[in-house]
Amino acid sequence: MTAPRVKRQCSRTACSGGAVATLTYVHADQTVVVGPLATYAEPHSYDLCAEHTARLTAPRGWDVVRLAIDLTEPEPTPDDLLALADAVRAAGRPPAPRPEPERATGRPVLTVLPGLEAHR
Repeated sequence: MTAPRVKRQCSRTACSGGAVATLTYVHADQTVVVGPLATYAEPHSYDLCAEHTARLTAPRGWDVVRLAIDLTEPEPTPDDLLALADAVRAAGRPPAPRPEPERATGRPVLTVLPGLEAHR
């Protein structure tokens, strides 16, 4: 099964719009490149929604290169829906029982209690 795609959001603060384009700075050329949404989120690029893509301005003296972009949010695919259904099923399953510690040695068995791992 393929890994589920995660819908990426606009990188602008307080914007909950879905990302449709990716912005990248080319500092050496003083250029801003806005193109189709990248396949993967990269640390030095920014995902933008349609509104922020249209309103984008560059720093003074910089050029803006706008590649052909489809500004509509992609529709969910059957793979997305199957991944969502699998996640819901997995969340509804009861947790697996914890195995009992072995006591064959006659020595006491130490058990780490939940929530106390951080207090070592």
